[in-house]
Amino acid sequence: MKLFDTHCHFETADPTEIAKMLERAKAAGVEKLMAVGGSAALNETAAFAAAVAAEAVVAPEVAVALGYDRGQTAAVRRDLGGARRTAVGEIGLDYHYSADTRDAQLKLFGEQLEEARRLGLPVTVHTRDADEDTLAMLREIPSRGIIHCYTGSPANAKRFLDLGFYISISGVVTFRPAENVRETALAVPDDRILIETDSPFLAPVPLRGTPNEPGFIGLTCEFLAKLRGTAAEDFAELTYANAEKALG
Repeated sequence: MKLFDTHCHFETADPTEIAKMLERAKAAGVEKLMAVGGSAALNETAAFAAAVAAEAVVAPEVAVALGYDRGQTAAVRRDLGGARRTAVGEIGLDYHYSADTRDAQLKLFGEQLEEARRLGLPVTVHTRDADEDTLAMLREIPSRGIIHCYTGSPANAKRFLDLGFYISISGVVTFRPAENVRETALAVPDDRILIETDSPFLAPVPLRGTPNEPGFIGLTCEFLAKLRGTAAEDFAELTYANAEKALG
């Protein structure tokens, strides 16, 4: 299979460990992946993973998304305007754990949407228990890109699709309680669906509970292909082409 993991994090700066992870991903059919930031530390390791991949003998092509997520409202943020990146992210809103910082999250999200617009870059957006505010912000500051690791309702997924966004499905779709994610995965049209690991989190069944990595993306691809009634190879090609369009 020819796979594109559109969202993964690297929490280590160990070049040997990253190189091995990338080699395993390549062996599993991952031709491209996007290493995603979200904090000063994750921005650093995402850029570092791309540098390791560029020097490696066997590795997928690594694109980079840099930004500051909803947990960075009080953090010191380095200007990333001149950084070499494919997307701005991850950015967004999360009221599940941090509803008390809503106003600060909205300010940070808006600033980065404006930055992405100035730079002409897509965004990779996190939204959890915050879809109404996320939708309102994306209407106020027109943007393009990916709603990553989507776990909301099928109805709200359609609203994001109507704004031109792609919907990315993670290994959560394989979890028994995630019926809403499976319903969404069935409803998203062929030309707007993506896949991701969100590693090192959310390893798909049967690896749930272990550290996730890009090489596991094939399990999510196979699950979704079966769910949607298509061949895994065809679904991998479809989502690969979609990822290239989403990221320009």
